[in-house]
Amino acid sequence: MKKGRVIQSTGKWYKVSCDSEIIDSRLPGKFRLDKKEVTNPVAVGDYVDILIGDDGTGSIQKIHDRENYIPRQATHGRRGEQILVSNVDRAWVVQSVKQPKLNTGFIDRFLVTCEAYEVPGGVIFNKMDLAKSGGKAHVQELSELYQSLGYKTAITSAETGETGDLKSKIAGQTSVFIGPSGVGKTSLLNQIEPNLKLRVGEISSYSQKGKHTTTFAQLIPISGGGFVVDTPGIREFGLVQIDKPELSLYFPEMIEPRQNCKFYNCTHYHEPKCGVVEAFEEGKIAASRYHSYLNILESLEQ
Repeated sequence: MKKGRVIQSTGKWYKVSCDSEIIDSRLPGKFRLDKKEVTNPVAVGDYVDILIGDDGTGSIQKIHDRENYIPRQATHGRRGEQILVSNVDRAWVVQSVKQPKLNTGFIDRFLVTCEAYEVPGGVIFNKMDLAKSGGKAHVQELSELYQSLGYKTAITSAETGETGDLKSKIAGQTSVFIGPSGVGKTSLLNQIEPNLKLRVGEISSYSQKGKHTTTFAQLIPISGGGFVVDTPGIREFGLVQIDKPELSLYFPEMIEPRQNCKFYNCTHYHEPKCGVVEAFEEGKIAASRYHSYLNILESLEQ
């Protein structure tokens, strides 16, 4: 029996790193039966015990408890949740300034999940080479907004090689890059670690959305210590196991104002004497964040 870490998941097979050896391993069916509410019982980043067979492949016997993980609602009509990655020090949501366009709603849904599942979050604004002066100012304002809420940020351009201090921010940690296809997650990794030579995609001229290039998550070691998880692009980020009454707890700027609400079960939408609404009207809560809150609240009601 050996203990290792899952560094790649391709469906039926997992690559498990045990010391300096990488072992192709399968997951026995009993694990899938035991965790019917999860589409993938094993995720990249998991620590597992494997039994080595005569053919040199492994069989996963135990999945160790996770320190944390990032889930999203299962897609394509499936029930339950999909675990994107586990045991990370920071989860970075990557957005491009253009092609595809910047989506603050996606950022905020992602950060809500980070708060709910106790994963430190960060925001990367990529493709700054495509931004005009007004767009650059807008991104700078957004970066300062998220920093004021306690999130690390980075403003980058994989095209021109400008990654700022991103590499120092991920050094010595296990980080994950998550975002839609085409925002430049893999291109950024190639800039940080040029020897990787990971395959990158292009933007569809019709939809202005990215085409899937990374087809499975993988844990990649970086020089100077630490790992980065490169993930396939995702267009939807459905929240998992978050109830309406607790949603505002995952918006750091709402935690204090909500204590001034008249009603204990206030939704911070239409109730009178709402501390959160008052804070928003006084400019203490950014409009983009409050509107994201309302959009998420509506999705939870549906």
